[in-house]
Formats: sequence, C-alpha cells, structure tokens
Amino acid sequence: MEVKIGIQNIGREIVLESAQDADAVAKVVAESLAKGTELRLSDEKGRQIIVPANVLGYVEIGAEEVRRVGFGAL
Repeated sequence: MEVKIGIQNIGREIVLESAQDADAVAKVVAESLAKGTELRLSDEKGRQIIVPANVLGYVEIGAEEVRRVGFGAL
C-alpha cells in the first residue's frame, strides 16, 4: 500500500510502499501524534523512515489494492 507523508514547510512529500495494512499504519501515526514521538515506518524493502511528529503536515494512506497480472479489459 502506498503511504504519502507531508512535512511542514517542505514542498516535496515522502512516498513509500508499505507491507502493513491501512489500519496498522493509521494506528502507528495516531500513537506518534498522541505521544509526540517520531513516526517510524518501514517500506517493503526494509528501509526505515523516521519523521519527527512535530513537523508532520499530513499522512495519506492509500487504498489496499491487489496487484493484477496480465492484460485485462476494464
């Protein structure tokens, strides 16, 4: 699932692909904001993304999408 993180006063957002589901990501974000600690997420390749909670502008959690294989008519 795609997660976009906007940071205050920065024009570019952080985009990552996470193996976690939407509820798990939302829970981590909510806990980070409530406690005032950094937001820590991992992407599908195992990289860690750490953002201080006080500079978060927004977190956009994409819909879970099953990847289709092959050519199909929409």
